[in-house]
Amino acid sequence: MSGLFGALPLLGWASGMAGTVFPGNVSAQGAETLPFSWDGLVARLVEQSKQPYKPLQSVLSPAMSALGYDQHRDIRFRPDRALWKNQSLRFEGQFFHPGFLFRTPVSIFEVTNGTARPIGYDRSLFDIGPVAAPALPEGETAPGFAGFRLHYPLNSPDVFDELIVFLGGSYFRALGRNSLFGLSARGLAVNTATANGEEFPEWRSFWLERPVPGSDQMRLYAELESPSVTGAFAFTITPGRNSVVDVEARLFARADIERFGVAPLTSMYLFGENDRSQHDDFRPEVHDSDGLYINTGTGEWLWRPLNNPPKLRVNSYIDNRPRGFGLLQRDRDFNNYQDAEAQYHRRPSVWVEPLDDWGPGSVQLVEIPSPSEIHDNIVAYWVPGSPVLKGQERRFRYRLIWGDTPALGPDLGLVVASRTGVGGYSGNETSDPTIRKFVVDCRGGMLATINQKTVIEASVTVINGELTHPPVVVPLPDGAWRMLFDVRRGSAENVDLRAFLKIGDRTLTETWSYQWTP
Repeated sequence: MSGLFGALPLLGWASGMAGTVFPGNVSAQGAETLPFSWDGLVARLVEQSKQPYKPLQSVLSPAMSALGYDQHRDIRFRPDRALWKNQSLRFEGQFFHPGFLFRTPVSIFEVTNGTARPIGYDRSLFDIGPVAAPALPEGETAPGFAGFRLHYPLNSPDVFDELIVFLGGSYFRALGRNSLFGLSARGLAVNTATANGEEFPEWRSFWLERPVPGSDQMRLYAELESPSVTGAFAFTITPGRNSVVDVEARLFARADIERFGVAPLTSMYLFGENDRSQHDDFRPEVHDSDGLYINTGTGEWLWRPLNNPPKLRVNSYIDNRPRGFGLLQRDRDFNNYQDAEAQYHRRPSVWVEPLDDWGPGSVQLVEIPSPSEIHDNIVAYWVPGSPVLKGQERRFRYRLIWGDTPALGPDLGLVVASRTGVGGYSGNETSDPTIRKFVVDCRGGMLATINQKTVIEASVTVINGELTHPPVVVPLPDGAWRMLFDVRRGSAENVDLRAFLKIGDRTLTETWSYQWTP
């Protein structure tokens, strides 16, 4: 059967599954079943993209729609009712209750041997706590769940830990071993930081393929919808110290799209060692990610420390056939955060590795001013060089690597600290507000084998400004090397900087890239 469900509309079928009760752990046995295939999903969404967008209206009861934050978090899935519980499989599935911010439930199916069975909402799957119970009367039901999460024995063979979560919009988050949830990925970013406003695609349906017994890998599929685009996604998930999520996306444009953001990552950066002066906080740093890392098509490795800018800022890094990019939490020292509750030193890094030739385009970094750590204010994604027009299909395959130590980069020294301060001091003179001092520390790679008496040079490039004197390079007691230089700004709004360490023509470190907004 070439079509996914023949002539039967998916949403019409899915809306009829509310109230299906599965005794014991979550199971779809006995429910209505229909054929499922990846090709069938793609074919249906091709046709769907030719039709006008139909927004899903909230179909929750007034009581469920009105659930507040504390009430919603007091509704917890019962682990003993997990999908595939006690079935000798390496994965289990749990579901999120709709309500609060999640008012348009998604449809979820279990796929076994090419057959899809709907998993229906059942109130008995959840523990309704004392805070939530008065706001959620008996008999309340819903046409689906808010989202789901997969569990796997990630850190201990006897405990099924959270591995990956799909909840809200087109967001999802995953963990590597010993990590805590931090930044998120999304299915697609549409018109981020544009004058007409961002469009947020949303997951509509998921198909969870029953894992093979003994396998440490599983697959799932998703349908994405928005006014401008619809898409089919296939995910292959492999847990580990650095968990790997392989993604295949087939995207079909309903309209011309101004900014088409592929493999978007969303994170939080409040302040760090390079810009903490505006934050009266006992913690030295507060962020889920501290830098954008790019491996260009030419093989250059570029490190761009993040900022919390005074106003919206978008930087584009033009490239051709990129080898990868990601948002990293490079600093893993608790002492540099001093936050025993949030434990920012355990937030994962995410690396995006194209599995096809993506051709020309750019990695874009969006930094949004934020007064609080509760807001995600950092976005990074790939923008194709050619515009995405109505009726076009775009296909992308890529790998997401989630963990604390993605295996990245050649034998180059890494930037381990970026600091700035007032510059222009000379003897007893006061500082010059047009001058800024930059201090960049690098460690590892070839630097570890170089005698500290060796003369190392700093190659520094300044756009919209100038160096006030030649940069200085000094060894540090901990084995790192430091470059220091003062920059006088020009008349432009931003000053762009690039620097790396070298001996003659031999490059010793990755390229440090920075934008100073006086």
